[in-house]
Amino acid sequence: MRPHGRKLPARKAFPERRRDAEAESDDVVLLYGAHTVREALLVGKRELLALFATENALPRITEAAARARLEPRLVEARELTRRLGEEAVHQGLLLEARPLPELGLDEIESKSGIVLALDQITDPHNVGAMLRSAAAFAVDAAIVTERHGPQFSGVLAKAASGALEHVPIITVVNLARSFEQLSRRGYWLVGLDSAGETDLEAAPLRAPVVLALGAEGKGLRRLTRERCDLVARLDMPGPIRSLNVSNACAVALSVLQRRLATLEPKRKKAPPGSEPGGA
Repeated sequence: MRPHGRKLPARKAFPERRRDAEAESDDVVLLYGAHTVREALLVGKRELLALFATENALPRITEAAARARLEPRLVEARELTRRLGEEAVHQGLLLEARPLPELGLDEIESKSGIVLALDQITDPHNVGAMLRSAAAFAVDAAIVTERHGPQFSGVLAKAASGALEHVPIITVVNLARSFEQLSRRGYWLVGLDSAGETDLEAAPLRAPVVLALGAEGKGLRRLTRERCDLVARLDMPGPIRSLNVSNACAVALSVLQRRLATLEPKRKKAPPGSEPGGA
Protein backbone atom coordinates (compact mmCIF):
# COMPACT_ATOMS: atom_id res chain seq x y z
CA MET A 1 0.00 0.00 0.00
CA ARG A 2 1.33 3.46 -0.90
CA PRO A 3 1.79 6.09 1.80
CA HIS A 4 -1.41 8.11 1.97
CA GLY A 5 -1.22 11.37 0.09
CA ARG A 6 2.46 11.01 -0.73
CA LYS A 7 3.82 10.94 -4.23
CA LEU A 8 6.32 8.14 -4.67
CA PRO A 9 9.70 8.93 -6.18
CA ALA A 10 10.29 7.67 -9.66
CA ARG A 11 11.80 4.20 -9.98
CA LYS A 12 15.44 4.22 -10.90
CA ALA A 13 17.33 1.17 -11.99
CA PHE A 14 20.79 0.63 -10.60
CA PRO A 15 23.66 1.49 -12.90
CA GLU A 16 25.72 -1.52 -13.85
CA ARG A 17 27.62 -2.45 -10.70
CA ARG A 18 29.26 -5.48 -9.20
CA ARG A 19 27.83 -7.24 -6.19
CA ASP A 20 28.19 -6.38 -2.52
CA ALA A 21 31.81 -6.63 -1.35
CA GLU A 22 33.09 -6.31 -4.92
CA ALA A 23 31.11 -3.08 -5.34
CA GLU A 24 32.51 -1.59 -2.16
CA SER A 25 35.72 0.37 -1.87
CA ASP A 26 37.73 1.89 0.93
CA ASP A 27 35.51 4.96 0.89
CA VAL A 28 32.06 3.47 0.17
CA VAL A 29 30.19 0.84 2.18
CA LEU A 30 26.85 -0.86 1.54
CA LEU A 31 24.38 -1.07 4.43
CA TYR A 32 21.15 -2.99 4.10
CA GLY A 33 18.24 -4.12 6.24
CA ALA A 34 15.64 -2.03 8.08
CA HIS A 35 17.38 -1.54 11.46
CA THR A 36 20.84 -1.06 9.95
CA VAL A 37 19.72 1.57 7.45
CA ARG A 38 17.40 3.36 9.86
CA GLU A 39 20.08 3.77 12.55
CA ALA A 40 22.61 5.05 10.02
CA LEU A 41 20.10 7.65 8.87
CA LEU A 42 19.09 8.76 12.37
CA VAL A 43 22.44 8.74 14.19
CA GLY A 44 24.17 10.81 11.53
CA LYS A 45 27.79 9.76 12.10
CA ARG A 46 28.35 8.92 8.42
CA GLU A 47 28.29 10.82 5.19
CA LEU A 48 25.27 9.39 3.37
CA LEU A 49 25.45 8.99 -0.40
CA ALA A 50 22.32 7.26 -1.75
CA LEU A 51 19.28 5.45 -0.36
CA PHE A 52 17.38 2.79 -2.32
CA ALA A 53 14.02 1.37 -1.22
CA THR A 54 11.29 -0.84 -2.57
CA GLU A 55 7.72 0.45 -2.57
CA ASN A 56 6.80 -1.84 0.33
CA ALA A 57 9.81 -0.82 2.41
CA LEU A 58 9.53 2.90 1.76
CA PRO A 59 7.06 3.70 4.58
CA ARG A 60 9.46 2.16 7.14
CA ILE A 61 12.20 4.59 6.22
CA THR A 62 10.40 7.76 5.09
CA GLU A 63 10.65 9.66 8.38
CA ALA A 64 14.29 8.71 9.02
CA ALA A 65 15.23 9.64 5.44
CA ALA A 66 13.53 13.00 5.81
CA ARG A 67 15.44 13.72 9.02
CA ALA A 68 18.68 12.80 7.22
CA ARG A 69 17.63 14.96 4.24
CA LEU A 70 18.15 12.05 1.86
CA GLU A 71 15.60 11.32 -0.86
CA PRO A 72 14.96 7.56 -1.30
CA ARG A 73 15.19 6.16 -4.80
CA LEU A 74 12.49 3.61 -5.58
CA VAL A 75 13.72 0.26 -6.95
CA GLU A 76 12.40 -3.27 -7.39
CA ALA A 77 13.32 -5.91 -4.82
CA ARG A 78 14.94 -8.04 -7.50
CA GLU A 79 17.33 -5.18 -8.30
CA LEU A 80 18.54 -5.13 -4.69
CA THR A 81 18.90 -8.92 -4.71
CA ARG A 82 20.80 -8.81 -7.98
CA ARG A 83 23.20 -6.25 -6.56
CA LEU A 84 23.66 -7.71 -3.06
CA GLY A 85 23.32 -11.42 -3.79
CA GLU A 86 20.64 -14.01 -3.10
CA GLU A 87 21.65 -14.53 0.54
CA ALA A 88 21.42 -10.86 1.54
CA VAL A 89 18.33 -10.22 3.70
CA HIS A 90 17.97 -6.61 2.57
CA GLN A 91 14.29 -6.10 3.53
CA GLY A 92 13.91 -3.78 0.58
CA LEU A 93 16.48 -1.22 1.74
CA LEU A 94 20.03 -0.35 0.73
CA LEU A 95 22.12 2.61 1.82
CA GLU A 96 25.39 3.71 0.23
CA ALA A 97 27.52 5.61 2.72
CA ARG A 98 31.03 6.52 3.74
CA PRO A 99 32.79 4.45 6.43
CA LEU A 100 32.51 5.67 10.01
CA PRO A 101 35.18 8.13 11.14
CA GLU A 102 38.32 6.44 12.46
CA LEU A 103 39.12 6.87 16.15
CA GLY A 104 42.28 6.43 18.20
CA LEU A 105 42.77 4.83 21.61
CA ASP A 106 43.20 8.26 23.18
CA GLU A 107 39.72 9.23 21.96
CA ILE A 108 37.84 6.61 24.01
CA GLU A 109 35.24 8.37 26.13
CA SER A 110 34.80 6.37 29.34
CA LYS A 111 31.12 6.09 30.29
CA SER A 112 30.34 2.47 31.12
CA GLY A 113 34.01 1.80 31.86
CA ILE A 114 34.04 -1.23 29.54
CA VAL A 115 35.98 -1.61 26.28
CA LEU A 116 35.70 -4.71 24.10
CA ALA A 117 38.76 -6.08 22.26
CA LEU A 118 38.34 -8.62 19.44
CA ASP A 119 41.54 -10.59 18.85
CA GLN A 120 41.33 -11.46 15.14
CA ILE A 121 37.64 -12.42 15.19
CA THR A 122 36.54 -12.19 11.57
CA ASP A 123 33.25 -14.06 11.21
CA PRO A 124 30.76 -11.30 10.29
CA HIS A 125 27.80 -12.94 12.06
CA ASN A 126 29.77 -13.31 15.30
CA VAL A 127 31.23 -9.81 15.17
CA GLY A 128 27.85 -8.31 14.31
CA ALA A 129 26.20 -10.09 17.24
CA MET A 130 29.01 -9.01 19.57
CA LEU A 131 28.62 -5.38 18.53
CA ARG A 132 24.89 -5.65 19.12
CA SER A 133 25.60 -6.85 22.66
CA ALA A 134 28.20 -4.10 23.05
CA ALA A 135 25.60 -1.48 22.13
CA ALA A 136 23.06 -3.03 24.50
CA PHE A 137 25.54 -2.83 27.39
CA ALA A 138 26.75 0.67 26.43
CA VAL A 139 30.34 -0.44 25.81
CA ASP A 140 32.63 2.55 25.33
CA ALA A 141 34.45 1.19 22.27
CA ALA A 142 35.38 -1.97 20.38
CA ILE A 143 38.99 -2.55 19.35
CA VAL A 144 39.83 -4.69 16.32
CA THR A 145 43.03 -5.55 14.50
CA GLU A 146 43.92 -4.13 11.11
CA ARG A 147 45.07 -7.53 9.82
CA HIS A 148 42.61 -10.40 10.11
CA GLY A 149 39.93 -7.93 11.11
CA PRO A 150 36.29 -7.83 9.99
CA GLN A 151 34.74 -5.66 7.28
CA PHE A 152 32.21 -3.30 8.86
CA SER A 153 29.47 -3.40 6.27
CA GLY A 154 27.24 -5.88 4.45
CA VAL A 155 26.53 -9.06 6.42
CA LEU A 156 28.26 -7.80 9.56
CA ALA A 157 26.32 -4.54 9.60
CA LYS A 158 23.05 -6.45 9.09
CA ALA A 159 23.90 -8.81 11.97
CA ALA A 160 24.75 -5.82 14.18
CA SER A 161 21.25 -4.45 13.52
CA GLY A 162 22.24 -0.80 13.79
CA ALA A 163 24.84 -1.24 16.57
CA LEU A 164 27.65 -0.06 14.28
CA GLU A 165 26.32 3.47 14.61
CA HIS A 166 26.49 3.37 18.42
CA VAL A 167 29.73 1.52 19.27
CA PRO A 168 32.92 3.42 18.40
CA ILE A 169 35.29 1.14 16.45
CA ILE A 170 39.06 1.50 16.86
CA THR A 171 41.36 -0.33 14.46
CA VAL A 172 44.89 -1.01 15.68
CA VAL A 173 47.96 -2.49 14.02
CA ASN A 174 49.23 -4.32 17.11
CA LEU A 175 46.73 -5.38 19.80
CA ALA A 176 49.36 -6.30 22.40
CA ARG A 177 51.04 -2.90 22.05
CA SER A 178 47.63 -1.23 22.31
CA PHE A 179 47.04 -3.12 25.56
CA GLU A 180 50.26 -1.65 26.95
CA GLN A 181 48.99 1.83 26.10
CA LEU A 182 45.60 1.17 27.71
CA SER A 183 47.27 -0.30 30.79
CA ARG A 184 49.26 2.93 31.25
CA ARG A 185 45.96 4.78 31.15
CA GLY A 186 44.65 2.70 34.05
CA TYR A 187 42.65 0.01 32.21
CA TRP A 188 42.38 -3.44 33.82
CA LEU A 189 42.96 -5.99 31.05
CA VAL A 190 40.83 -9.15 31.26
CA GLY A 191 41.03 -11.97 28.72
CA LEU A 192 38.17 -14.44 28.39
CA ASP A 193 39.08 -18.08 27.79
CA SER A 194 37.54 -21.43 28.73
CA ALA A 195 40.87 -22.34 30.37
CA GLY A 196 41.05 -19.11 32.38
CA GLU A 197 42.51 -19.19 35.87
CA THR A 198 39.39 -17.88 37.63
CA ASP A 199 35.65 -17.55 37.11
CA LEU A 200 34.75 -14.06 35.84
CA GLU A 201 32.12 -13.86 38.59
CA ALA A 202 34.86 -14.03 41.22
CA ALA A 203 37.77 -12.40 39.37
CA PRO A 204 39.32 -9.23 40.81
CA LEU A 205 38.00 -6.27 38.81
CA ARG A 206 38.24 -2.54 38.64
CA ALA A 207 37.11 0.04 36.13
CA PRO A 208 37.86 0.90 33.44
CA VAL A 209 38.26 -2.59 32.05
CA VAL A 210 39.10 -4.13 28.68
CA LEU A 211 37.42 -7.46 27.89
CA ALA A 212 39.40 -9.40 25.26
CA LEU A 213 38.02 -12.34 23.30
CA GLY A 214 39.72 -14.52 20.70
CA ALA A 215 38.47 -16.20 17.54
CA GLU A 216 36.48 -19.45 17.56
CA GLY A 217 38.81 -22.41 17.96
CA LYS A 218 42.00 -20.34 18.24
CA GLY A 219 41.14 -18.26 21.28
CA LEU A 220 43.38 -15.46 22.46
CA ARG A 221 46.80 -15.25 20.87
CA ARG A 222 49.86 -15.72 23.08
CA LEU A 223 50.96 -12.08 23.19
CA THR A 224 47.40 -10.95 23.89
CA ARG A 225 47.16 -13.36 26.82
CA GLU A 226 50.53 -12.23 28.18
CA ARG A 227 49.45 -8.58 28.16
CA CYS A 228 46.26 -9.32 30.13
CA ASP A 229 46.23 -8.69 33.88
CA LEU A 230 44.23 -11.90 34.22
CA VAL A 231 42.52 -14.49 32.04
CA ALA A 232 39.08 -15.48 33.29
CA ARG A 233 36.52 -18.09 32.30
CA LEU A 234 32.75 -18.42 32.42
CA ASP A 235 31.70 -21.29 34.67
CA MET A 236 28.50 -22.77 33.22
CA PRO A 237 26.18 -24.90 35.41
CA GLY A 238 24.69 -26.94 32.57
CA PRO A 239 25.91 -30.02 30.68
CA ILE A 240 27.33 -27.86 27.86
CA ARG A 241 30.29 -25.96 29.28
CA SER A 242 31.27 -23.76 26.36
CA LEU A 243 29.51 -21.02 24.38
CA ASN A 244 29.80 -19.54 20.93
CA VAL A 245 32.09 -16.50 21.12
CA SER A 246 29.24 -14.04 20.53
CA ASN A 247 27.12 -15.66 23.24
CA ALA A 248 30.08 -15.73 25.62
CA CYS A 249 30.60 -12.04 24.90
CA ALA A 250 27.02 -11.19 25.88
CA VAL A 251 27.22 -13.19 29.11
CA ALA A 252 30.60 -11.71 30.03
CA LEU A 253 29.40 -8.15 29.40
CA SER A 254 26.42 -8.78 31.64
CA VAL A 255 28.71 -10.05 34.41
CA LEU A 256 31.08 -7.10 34.03
CA GLN A 257 28.33 -4.50 34.05
CA ARG A 258 26.74 -5.97 37.16
CA ARG A 259 30.01 -6.31 39.05
CA LEU A 260 31.30 -2.86 38.08
CA ALA A 261 28.02 -1.37 39.27
CA THR A 262 28.70 -2.77 42.74
CA LEU A 263 32.13 -1.14 42.70
CA GLU A 264 30.83 2.26 41.63
CA PRO A 265 30.08 3.63 45.13
CA LYS A 266 33.61 2.74 46.24
CA ARG A 267 35.06 4.46 43.18
CA LYS A 268 33.10 7.64 43.93
CA LYS A 269 34.28 7.70 47.57
CA ALA A 270 37.95 7.13 46.71
CA PRO A 271 40.14 10.22 47.24
CA PRO A 272 41.71 11.87 44.17
CA GLY A 273 44.74 9.99 42.86
CA SER A 274 43.93 6.80 44.75
CA GLU A 275 42.83 4.84 41.68
CA PRO A 276 45.46 2.17 40.88
CA GLY A 277 47.24 2.67 37.58
CA GLY A 278 48.31 0.03 35.11
CA ALA A 279 51.70 -1.55 35.13
